[in-house]
Amino acid sequence: MSFDLNKLVRDNIRDLTPYSSARDEFSGEARIFLDANENSLGSPLVKWYNRYPDPHQKDLKKAISKIKGIGTEHIFLGNGSDECIDLLYRCFCEPKKDNVIICPPTYGMYEVSGNINDAEVRKAPLLARDFQLHIEQIEHLIDEQTKLIWICSPNNPTGNSMYREDIETILNNFNGIVVIDEAYINFSKHKSFIQELPDYPNLVVMQTFSKAWGLAALRLGVLFASADIVAILNKVKPPYNINQATQELAMQALEEVGQVNDMIRELVGMRDALIKVLENVPLVEKVYPSDANFLLVKVRSARNVYDYLLAKGIVVRDRSNVQLCDDCLRITIGTEHEITALVRTLREYSKK
Repeated sequence: MSFDLNKLVRDNIRDLTPYSSARDEFSGEARIFLDANENSLGSPLVKWYNRYPDPHQKDLKKAISKIKGIGTEHIFLGNGSDECIDLLYRCFCEPKKDNVIICPPTYGMYEVSGNINDAEVRKAPLLARDFQLHIEQIEHLIDEQTKLIWICSPNNPTGNSMYREDIETILNNFNGIVVIDEAYINFSKHKSFIQELPDYPNLVVMQTFSKAWGLAALRLGVLFASADIVAILNKVKPPYNINQATQELAMQALEEVGQVNDMIRELVGMRDALIKVLENVPLVEKVYPSDANFLLVKVRSARNVYDYLLAKGIVVRDRSNVQLCDDCLRITIGTEHEITALVRTLREYSKK
C-alpha cells in the first residue's frame, strides 16, 4: 500500500489559510484580555463565561492524552462525533467527484453527511449471517475516487464488533482513509484501534463522551489520527467549536474514571442479564449478541410491539426499515427499574 495524504486532501483545503482567532495571535500568559471584543463586565450566568474558550482545548486534550496514552497532536475534538464526520467529508471528498463506502446497517450520519457534502455513498452491506464486513464487496467498490471507508465497531444498530483481521486487511490494502467509529468500545472486550495509529497513517479512530461517559448532552466527540490528519481538520473547524462549559465538565468527568468503569460494568452486567430474560419472552424470536450498551432484538410484528410499548410510555427504536433488520427493535440498556418495566410490558403484550 502506498498512502499519500497530500493526494487525498482537497486542493482548496490544502491551500486554505485558516481563520486566526484573537487567542491564536499571542503566546504566553496574560492578565488583561482586550483582544476579542468580549463583554468585559462579565455574564449573568458564570463569571468567566464572558470569555471565549480555548480554541485548541489544550488542557482537555492533555487529560485525554494521559488516559488514552497518545500524544495531544493526535487528538481532535468535535462538537459531537457528527462534526468529526462532517469535517472528514469536507476535507477529503470533492463534491460530485469523490466517493465513500459505508457498510449498512450502520450509523445513519455517514450517509446523511455524505449526501450533504455531495459525495457518492457506495454501500457494501454486512454479511447477513453474522453482520460482519463483506471484504470482497468492499474491494469491488473501491476505485481511484474512493476517499473514505466507514466502519462502525461495535456497530450500531447490530451491536457486534467487526473482525479485527478484516479491518486490518482493509487498512493494509486501501490507499484512502479508514475511519473506525468506536463510540461503543467501552462496553466491549475488544481492544481499541487507537494504539495501531503508528502503524497505519491512513487510520482514523472516533470515540465519544456520549455513551460510556454519560455526557451526551455536552456534545463532545474525540477523533484520533496522525498529526497530519489532525492538522488538516484543525484548519477547517470553527475556531471555538468546543464551548467552555463542555471543556470544564469533561475535565471533571475525566477525574472520575473509577466511577465510569463501575457504570460500564453495571451496564454490561444488565445487558447480559437482559439477553437471558428476553430469550424467554414468547414474542422474541432472536436476541443478537452485543458488545454495546443496547440490544438488537427480533420480534414478531415489531411495529405493533413498538406502538404498544409507546402507548405504555416506553420508547425503543424500531429498526424494521433498516437493511437486514426486519422486525427488529433496538433496546438501550436502561436502569433496573426501566428494564423491569420493559420486560413486564413485553410479557403483557405476549399474552394478548
